Parts: sequence; C-alpha cells; structure tokens
Amino acid sequence: MASVHYEIVEHDGGWAYKVGDVYPETYSTHDEARNAAERAAAEQQVPGETTAIEYQDEDGRWHDEVARGQDRPATDVKG
Repeated sequence: MASVHYEIVEHDGGWAYKVGDVYPETYSTHDEARNAAERAAAEQQVPGETTAIEYQDEDGRWHDEVARGQDRPATDVKG
C-alpha cells in the first residue's frame, strides 16, 4: 500500500504543509496549516470508483490500467 506523508513546516513567512517537495499554499498559523493537512489527508483515503486509466511513462510509452477505487494510500500528518 502506498503512503502519503503530510509535514507541517514554516514556509514563505507563514506555515504550510508539504507532500514531498510540494507546498500547496501558505497559511498564517501552524494550526491552519495542520487543519488543512488533516483535511487533505482524510480526502486521500476516500474511496472512489474503479475506472480505466491511460498514462504515458517517462520513456514515452502509453499504458492502460484499471485503477481500483478502493486502493487508497495510507496517510499521516507530522508537525
């Protein structure tokens, strides 16, 4: 199972959560950033529909797969 980690950090004169190297937006307080991270983490775990997907890999090859709607990542919030 995949894992998504949300980390609360100081960013651009305020607070933000980051996932990997991505900062969605900056908040005025640590609590606002943590609340936003907890909402985003909860949304990651909501099951969706099973659907066919098509994507191109870094070598330019196309792939067809079935994305199971129940295959959701584990999430956590730190900081």
